[in-house]
Amino acid sequence: MTSPATSIDPAEIAKFEAMAAEWWDPRGKFRPLHLMNPVRLDYIATQIAAEFGRDRRGLRPFDGLRVLDIGCGGGLVAEPMARLGADVTGADAAEGNIAVARTHAEGQGLAIDYRAATAESLVAEGQRYDVVLALEIVEHVPDPAAFVATCRDLLRPGGIAILSTLNRTVKSFGAAILGAEWILRWLPRGTHDWNRFITPDELAGMAAGAGLTVADRRGMVFNPVSFAWRLSDRDLSVNYILTARREG
Repeated sequence: MTSPATSIDPAEIAKFEAMAAEWWDPRGKFRPLHLMNPVRLDYIATQIAAEFGRDRRGLRPFDGLRVLDIGCGGGLVAEPMARLGADVTGADAAEGNIAVARTHAEGQGLAIDYRAATAESLVAEGQRYDVVLALEIVEHVPDPAAFVATCRDLLRPGGIAILSTLNRTVKSFGAAILGAEWILRWLPRGTHDWNRFITPDELAGMAAGAGLTVADRRGMVFNPVSFAWRLSDRDLSVNYILTARREG
């Protein structure tokens, strides 16, 4: 399985580099991710526990599992994974994000291997993981299919990749761009490009093309009245998350 030289789009990295200092501000530009985090963490933990036969009720149910959070940002997912006992690597091409993530983790007493690195550089090092997380990043890379193939290369046989992104629908344009960027101004205008959004069938096809078996996919639905997110088996029209397994 071959990977491209890089999955990095400099313009996309610059967008997030400019917002790096706000990662841990729940009222700042990453407010949507703070609101979404509980439901996506629940999904991730449920999938990992099911795939590896772990009991989530334990204090450190993911002891012994290597988890990579690629495009980790400030560590909103990496830190909870470390608290659950996983051996976590957080990688991001934006050095400003990594600086923020390291400082915050140190303040929490968490040992996380944060790296200013690309997925491809980790493949070149021969790194392999039980779980690869690629959350809200697929729509920002120049070649999503090649990026999914790189995620596959980072998995040990029997490992799983969990990817979340935005569907390319009229509803997602209204919610993610008109709503979040233009009206509510949660994010700077231009953070997302609707043309780069990926349908669930397209992402599943990329996973299959990379030699992965899709095990599950769910929608993540935002309720503007309760300001809360929930998982949905049916509504994948805006945000969704997918689990794919490397067999063997």
